[in-house]
Amino acid sequence: MRGDRRLTARTRGGARRRHAVRDAHDQSSRRHAATAWRGTRVGLANWSHCCGAGRVVSELFPTVPPPTVTRLEPQDVPAEVVDRLRAGAIVATADVGVVDLEGPGTGAVTCFQGLLTSDIEKPGDGAFVYGALLTPKGMIVVDGWAARLGSRVRFTVPAEGRERALAILQRSVPPRLARSTDRTADTAVLRVAGDHAVAVMGAAGLPVPPSSNRAIDAKVGTVLIEVARTAEQPAFVFQITMAADQRDTVLQRLAGAGAYRASSAALELTRILAGWPRLSSEVDEKTIPQEVRFDEIGGVSYTKGCYTGQETVSRLHFRGHANRQLRGLHFETDHPAAPASGWSAVTHEEKDVGRVTSMAWLPDGGGSLLGHWIGLAIVRREVPVGAMVRAAGREARVVALPFALPSVRPA
Repeated sequence: MRGDRRLTARTRGGARRRHAVRDAHDQSSRRHAATAWRGTRVGLANWSHCCGAGRVVSELFPTVPPPTVTRLEPQDVPAEVVDRLRAGAIVATADVGVVDLEGPGTGAVTCFQGLLTSDIEKPGDGAFVYGALLTPKGMIVVDGWAARLGSRVRFTVPAEGRERALAILQRSVPPRLARSTDRTADTAVLRVAGDHAVAVMGAAGLPVPPSSNRAIDAKVGTVLIEVARTAEQPAFVFQITMAADQRDTVLQRLAGAGAYRASSAALELTRILAGWPRLSSEVDEKTIPQEVRFDEIGGVSYTKGCYTGQETVSRLHFRGHANRQLRGLHFETDHPAAPASGWSAVTHEEKDVGRVTSMAWLPDGGGSLLGHWIGLAIVRREVPVGAMVRAAGREARVVALPFALPSVRPA
């Protein structure tokens, strides 16, 4: 982290040094941070007992590949998707990997708790939380959704993060406590999004968890499913996991109840609208959780026990701030010219201030053929919301996240 110039800190003696935090002047925050660090040092002994002490860091925490710009062209997402998100629901198959960690007693939960940024222990059985596995220096290796049911923790991650998740779990968790299993090939995952998602689930005869961030096992007819419900902020409302050969049965139920069957590109659009980071787009090999809205989207706990990378994350929270932030971009042109392909630079007042990470054509919906380009970018914190920047070769306005769906234009 010392070579990372995005974040700076000042030592107690006043000498400047490169680090992941800056000084904060609130003394109470300093006391809280000191407490967090002490807890980290004490907890590291427990982590090393559970999670493979003595191994080479590069073996436990594989490198994240270089970032690419996620781009959705006008033909990728039909206008009807926007209409259904606003006044209905969509369902699509998620492009994900599924990894189970299971062991006797609470072994799986205890070990996963020592790796994940979020707290999966305190909410108890049925918890469903978003978080990430970090390097010891606090950089994101893989993010995903963790469901705790009984003695098993199921971690659903982006497809490109499956091998990274497996590598960390297999090399850091002692087999006597828990074992990891790749369930991707024999498992299907559907995600339901839209303002009326709850009503559509009910009409389809599918069970709905009683509250947000909960997961339940259920049986619908002869089909065994796991249904998880998110909070309001994420890019989807429900995640339904089942055997791969039962996917079409569940899809037909949802479509019969009025859900629009969409492609995985529609889930990418909802992710961008929600301002949610994507592995290998918003998240590169040096991304720290606070840089990609983990505080805003509930991806990190500051009250749980220690986990890998906690010292950097806690210190940044209590004593400083990230020098880069994830922001929205609204491309403002009279005619919706596409942002340049392969060009990700963001400049403000002739200075390089960041990079474009995702772009999408957002249809207006309501039968209109009009729309506009939106995007996500990692930019320096001094670039304010409302500022005009040059992004991917086009003029764009920096906007707060999440995006609002466009209102239907009158005919």
